[in-house]
Amino acid sequence: MTNEALSISLSRPAESIEDRATTLTRARYDRIARFYDLMQGMMDRGPIGKGRPHLWSHVHGQSVLDVGVGTGKSMEYYPRGSQVTAIDLSERMLQRAHKRAAVLGLDVDLRIMDVQHLEFPDRTFDAIAATCVFCSVPDPVAGLRELKRVVKPGGDIWLLEHVRIDRPMIGRLMDLMNPMMVRMMGANINRQTVENVRRAGLQIVSVRAWTESSSNSSMFERELRNVE
Repeated sequence: MTNEALSISLSRPAESIEDRATTLTRARYDRIARFYDLMQGMMDRGPIGKGRPHLWSHVHGQSVLDVGVGTGKSMEYYPRGSQVTAIDLSERMLQRAHKRAAVLGLDVDLRIMDVQHLEFPDRTFDAIAATCVFCSVPDPVAGLRELKRVVKPGGDIWLLEHVRIDRPMIGRLMDLMNPMMVRMMGANINRQTVENVRRAGLQIVSVRAWTESSSNSSMFERELRNVE
């Protein structure tokens, strides 16, 4: 009986590195879900608090996708008259998003989904938005390519993201701090997002830094476009 059980265990397919990273990311956000609004509230006093409503003021279209909805912090800024679909990797985060949508009286299609493997047909959405999402996606290029696939030709993708500051001393410090930040909050603070966007085949339309000095900014808003 012991040998049979051992044989079954060994015959199971090994979990890929990518799957393990995604599972770990989901577990981190499930763990911090009940504290997330408090943690985010402190960050909202800075660039994110200004950048979120500004980003959503540019999002238009009949069908809109909110990637990484979390607890629903962006819901109050959703465009009126749009059918919004909102996804997140974490079930516990989505539970809180459901409650927020009910309080706000919003009809939002909320789904558990991995941006690296979207379950939508090609060319589904008029516009897509994500706020501080691709700093925590294990394979950001794969996720961005999925956005390119599901947005309609000519459709816009709006990102508000942490990025690595391109200055030797500050950039190196961000690299050193990154493992601690990932363990605490699940977010990488040193991602090369511009390069990832280009690798995904998306066109950068505009970039805005959310500090007075763009050379010292780690928070950028980007408008991307799917050009075919």
